[in-house]
Amino acid sequence: MSGPIALEPPDGRDDTLTLRLAVESTMTLRLPDRVRRAGRDSAIDRLAAHLAEQVGPAVHAYEVAAVLESEGLTAQQIADEYGHDSLFTLAEDLYSRVPRSFPEPPAAADPWAPDHVRCALRGALFALPGLAYPLTARLWQSEEAVLALVVAGLVSWSWGQGLGHRAYLRMAAGRAEAARTLMAGAPLGALLASFLGLALVGPGPAAVFVVGQSCYLAAAGVLLVLARERLLLGALVPLIAGGAMLPWWDPGPLPRVGLSVLTLTLVVAAVGHCLRGALKGSAKANSPAPHFSSSLPYGLFGLAAGVLVAFAGQRHPFAVIALTLSMGPAEWLLYRYRGLAVAALRATATPAAFRWRSGAVLAGCLLVYLLPLFPAALLTGARPAPLLALAALLWTALLLQAFGIAWLPAAVSLAAATGVASSDLLAPALAPLAPLFCCTAAATALVGCTVHLLGRPTAHA
Repeated sequence: MSGPIALEPPDGRDDTLTLRLAVESTMTLRLPDRVRRAGRDSAIDRLAAHLAEQVGPAVHAYEVAAVLESEGLTAQQIADEYGHDSLFTLAEDLYSRVPRSFPEPPAAADPWAPDHVRCALRGALFALPGLAYPLTARLWQSEEAVLALVVAGLVSWSWGQGLGHRAYLRMAAGRAEAARTLMAGAPLGALLASFLGLALVGPGPAAVFVVGQSCYLAAAGVLLVLARERLLLGALVPLIAGGAMLPWWDPGPLPRVGLSVLTLTLVVAAVGHCLRGALKGSAKANSPAPHFSSSLPYGLFGLAAGVLVAFAGQRHPFAVIALTLSMGPAEWLLYRYRGLAVAALRATATPAAFRWRSGAVLAGCLLVYLLPLFPAALLTGARPAPLLALAALLWTALLLQAFGIAWLPAAVSLAAATGVASSDLLAPALAPLAPLFCCTAAATALVGCTVHLLGRPTAHA
């Protein structure tokens, strides 16, 4: 036996003391671990708060690990300061602590923001050349001359619409290609319009004015396609000055003709200058020219629109002037519709919601366009309903054309123009009501087609 054996049973006091000492020593050892763990939790919380903007949008802890690695944290630092074995366990801890947040991306710039000055200028430039008619009317006025001017104007208008579309298509291949298209097509259009006008009026002063009108419309179309509105406005200054003098002073035959000829000369010179500059640009190689049939519906729409406007101007010429001036705001609203439609596409989550939103945008743009024409019709002595129906028809047709939908508005506009022209020729008693019925029906059809075709998200992609 290695030692004495206790002969009395233990009273338990020594065991209690031993246990108490053991517990106190264990508590002493555990207390630094708790403090250390609390300090590490606080450090992780501070790190989570510091990196909340980067951790919140993460969709996986691995993204948080990449953020931590970019912060330059070392393995020793992760173990000592945050109490984690590796970068990935710390990333998982942070991922669980920071709530998910996915901020909206910054608002993109409107790709269809309109040029306000340009749109306002275009409306004025459509109407200002009309000053040439009162300035020179005494020299050529007759029924045959008016008919010849109308026919030549319709040909120029329809030809210009088709040529403008073709030039815009060629613009994709370079400004030089568009200039070549305009340089070839504009003189041909002026020649065709002049020939048809001269066939109706014959030789005389009116024939000179028919040729001048055809040349001006061809040249002005070139400048408008090349976005040189300010240059065209500067070339019109002599005509504007002559028209402004008419209410107070009669300039006489020679100044009347001289101002018109000077204006035409300046416009043609401006066209030559712009085409020469555009031809210096580079063109894309191997760019095939579009087929002529692609521009045909635009020309047909121009013809139909010209017929409708001509019949409206026959009864209320000043109302047509107001309609012509509204073409500038109409173009501005075309841009606004496209911009607002893109915004609606970003703000909606379902096709049905987008259709409703785009329909509201269409209704708002139409309302903004038509409202100023209502008092304009009253001030000019015209009935508002036919003028508003014609304006709605033209605007919705132009909107569909802006989206590359050309045959539908051309066919509907031609049907309306045919109805108005046939009623005026075959049923004169119904002629005053025909523009209202035909334009209202055509505008209603085009608005319905616009809601259906442009109410799809893919139309704006």
